[in-house]
Amino acid sequence: MKARTSKQPAVEDRKGMALLIIDVQQGLFDKSTPIYKADALLKNIGTLVDRAHRAGAPVFYVQHSDKRALVKGSDDWQLHSHLHPLDTDHIVHKLHGNAFEDTNLGRELRARNIGSLVVAGLVTHGCVRATCLGAKELGYRVILAQDGHSNFGKQAAKLVEEWNQKLSEKMIELKSTREIDFKL
Repeated sequence: MKARTSKQPAVEDRKGMALLIIDVQQGLFDKSTPIYKADALLKNIGTLVDRAHRAGAPVFYVQHSDKRALVKGSDDWQLHSHLHPLDTDHIVHKLHGNAFEDTNLGRELRARNIGSLVVAGLVTHGCVRATCLGAKELGYRVILAQDGHSNFGKQAAKLVEEWNQKLSEKMIELKSTREIDFKL
């Protein structure tokens, strides 16, 4: 295990908070089965982004790519047209469900002294779940916007409810968009 230096505080000693927006990409909204409560999801994510910017919290947009559906550089791979990252926001490209796996996300969070993460995005039982659990395993305080993640499918509402419960049992904090203020 790598020794920690004074420049690398343990995650639990880091004071900052950041917002992670997972895979809110155009192609996921263009499927034959629509994203469950897509308009509310986009509105809540927009509210979280605005709130994070006002509080000075970094915002990270995560984009997934694979060789079938979200091919890097394709129209489907692009962030949803309702998202407008600022020049100061961060873009993370990933190939795996967990946004920490084989990316620079952990290094970027450490550089900004981030110890708490607010997570929102797509899809509930895929990359949102994997990133929440991955962050928790690394020692981050994880807050899932319980009305800020979704999926597509006939059982979408049930999956959101089921994974909110399962993730809360793994010590992931659940808060509504209204309750999240980016203050520690």
